Amino acid sequence: MAGFNITVAGDSAINLEFGNVISEKTNGLIRAAAQTLEADPINGVIELVPTFCSLMVVYNPCEIGYNELTSQVRGKLRGLVATTGGIHRVVKIPVCYGGDFGPDLSDVAEHAGMSAEEVIAIHSGHDYLIDMLGFLPGFAYLGGLDERLHTPRLATPRTRIEPGAVGIGGAQTGIYPLASPGGWRIIGRTPVRPYDPDRESPILYAAGDYLRFVPITPQEFSLIETQVEAGTYECEIVKGRATTPIQAGTAGERSEGCAASERSSTAGPAVPQADDGNGQAAGSAAWSKGCEASERNASEHAAAPQVIAVPQASQEEEDEDALWV
Repeated sequence: MAGFNITVAGDSAINLEFGNVISEKTNGLIRAAAQTLEADPINGVIELVPTFCSLMVVYNPCEIGYNELTSQVRGKLRGLVATTGGIHRVVKIPVCYGGDFGPDLSDVAEHAGMSAEEVIAIHSGHDYLIDMLGFLPGFAYLGGLDERLHTPRLATPRTRIEPGAVGIGGAQTGIYPLASPGGWRIIGRTPVRPYDPDRESPILYAAGDYLRFVPITPQEFSLIETQVEAGTYECEIVKGRATTPIQAGTAGERSEGCAASERSSTAGPAVPQADDGNGQAAGSAAWSKGCEASERNASEHAAAPQVIAVPQASQEEEDEDALWV
């Protein structure tokens, strides 16, 4: 069971605050609270807005007062248990890394002290929990970026970032759903549209879902982009147990994670593989190098304990900094 604090957010909303640590457990509590209140709605409640560490409850004060609302909320959420583990929706996002699609990939690699191929392998090697949506329609704040890829934002933000750009900013990674200014390091781009106002469900995913980045070639990018324009492409959405990054562990653990990464990379859209001229699909060599490097790294840290990389912010200013893109 978990407790929460209730704070006032203007004359028509309250916040249910579940601490100040960004984690999968906190996200699970917020999702559990939202699901409970959606399944047994309170008369007068208009909207529920999940964030990193809180759930905003928007209500009509002409239909229900503050005291009655807070009393009902506490009653319905008594004995709340976090929704974690189990089966999740995993949305596969095809991404073309580097080159014109990811102009900052080499900078991220240099900062991390590794090759661009290793960055791609690590970045696409596990699933990312969507903690919340914000900033722009369909902009997902993702948890779980491997600590080795944490990279400072650009000193001078760009005035325009193309829609579909995949970036890293500090301890987070995400997709720009629309063209906008931004200061994150762009390492790739997806041809799919996270936000499409003409789609039946405008936003491709929701808080509590997971994203899985699947490396593709420039040729595959062009083909998928054409299908997206024609309205014939659909992102693959699967249900399963999300894979999480392992910072250190045994060689066996690292190899298993690497195999999962390879499965993710090959389980992408059903489009022809582009050939690099040597009878090998472009990108596969990068994957092999990245996996080999991961296994070597595991051997060097075989005696170290397993650590799950979940970004945490125990100070208010760190939570606020996470919102800047």
